[in-house]
Amino acid sequence: MPSVTDPSEIELSADESHHLVSVNRAKVGDTVVAFDGRGAEWICELSAADRRAARLKVRFAQKAAPLPWRITLGQALPLGGAMDSIVRKATEIGVSAIIPLESERTQVHLDSERTDRKIGKWQTAALEAAKQCGNPWLPEIGPVTPAAAFMESAKGYDLKLIASLQPGARSLRAVLAQYRAANGKAPGSVLWLIGPEGDFTSAEMSRSKGAGFEPITLGPLVLRCETAAVFALSVLSYELSG
Repeated sequence: MPSVTDPSEIELSADESHHLVSVNRAKVGDTVVAFDGRGAEWICELSAADRRAARLKVRFAQKAAPLPWRITLGQALPLGGAMDSIVRKATEIGVSAIIPLESERTQVHLDSERTDRKIGKWQTAALEAAKQCGNPWLPEIGPVTPAAAFMESAKGYDLKLIASLQPGARSLRAVLAQYRAANGKAPGSVLWLIGPEGDFTSAEMSRSKGAGFEPITLGPLVLRCETAAVFALSVLSYELSG
């Protein structure tokens, strides 16, 4: 990622150089697209295929427009490597931010050192997904936050949703239709919380409702948390694009 606004040449890091030259087998003269994760792209030519310090000659720059809505995913930490997969898929779908949450049923508890390593790993996963799908906008990955505190402090969103298995949860389509009828337009920023294995507790669901979250059903089947996240983000993105 270039450190200056209008570079004429870009030198890649050792990791990026290895991936480009050794993994992707790029050759001198090949076209390469570099980006900064904030919408800026540089269309380049590989001028030096060095596996440790590849260099790109910039042909021209362009700016990609962001999506017309902002989706933030609040994801309770799942077991194993599921969070890596969720971050990748969320990046491909185009979320703006991902907030890892510690809920009452979260079975993964991280100390500060492990948290820093995990966040770094998730940022790498997001970058890899962005490169693969051509998304020049990287999601912001926030610090690991207690779910209850995050629910109570979440401000500045047009709509706040929480996936729910409890009776009385409404469909996403119905909630969006109600919002459009009341405001004359679709929400521009949406926060969606997804629970861990076993879902959020009744106490957490009650707390979320008091904080203005709308419980949303994801259908009659009980989904794994990583499936729930991808499903929820996909249908929300589809509905907002209509």
